[in-house]
Amino acid sequence: MFLFIGGPEWIIILAIFLFVLLLPLIALINILNHEFTGNNKIIWVLIVLFLPFLGSVLYFAMGKNQKITN
Repeated sequence: MFLFIGGPEWIIILAIFLFVLLLPLIALINILNHEFTGNNKIIWVLIVLFLPFLGSVLYFAMGKNQKITN
């Protein structure tokens, strides 16, 4: 038996798929473009690489406050 998904379901699935892929990518770009104290930069990169979705959410919730402001 085949599962047929038609109409708006594809749009919802595509939106979720893009969100799950884009969020870690945006987080990594943000991490690499900013300075952090100590080893925080490498730690955040590793967290986002090993736990992409959860790591990205954690970074945007907590990590953005650790950036060095000039």
